[in-house]
Amino acid sequence: MNTPEFREFLKRFSSAAEAGDGEAFAACFTEDGIYHDYVYGDHQGRAEIAHMMSDQFHRDAGEDYRWEMFDPICDGNLAYAWSLSSFTSTVPEFAGKRVVIDGMSRFELRDGLISDYRESVNGGVAMAQLGVQPERLAKVCAKWGRMLIEQPETKEYLARSKGSWKDGT
Repeated sequence: MNTPEFREFLKRFSSAAEAGDGEAFAACFTEDGIYHDYVYGDHQGRAEIAHMMSDQFHRDAGEDYRWEMFDPICDGNLAYAWSLSSFTSTVPEFAGKRVVIDGMSRFELRDGLISDYRESVNGGVAMAQLGVQPERLAKVCAKWGRMLIEQPETKEYLARSKGSWKDGT
């Protein structure tokens, strides 16, 4: 896939997410694809990804969910895009609170579909907009910090000496 094709693919991906159409969203992934979500955790396979989008994410994000991708770049099997997303929470303790988030998405692609999706989003910004109590915010951010440290990529990075690079340069 090249960048113009990826740009069109992102329209399908984001439109399905905005509509809460879990099946259409999951169809953007390979059969064994993984969606790494910083709130709902990892979901592997189309059935789990569809469930996450329709039955978890849209349950909490409400009807006005938006997700737009900007500045996409794709070199065939790896792609990135910056995004803005927004929603009005339907979670009872935060109902009616509007949230806007920016993020950076990483797409590993295989045969024109996503095999691995992950994003970098400052969830603390979203939680602050919701009015999450500082103690709870600190607890969640500490959990996210532990999750980052436990990722295989992070462990590999930390095991290398300063100045050494994974690709040997």
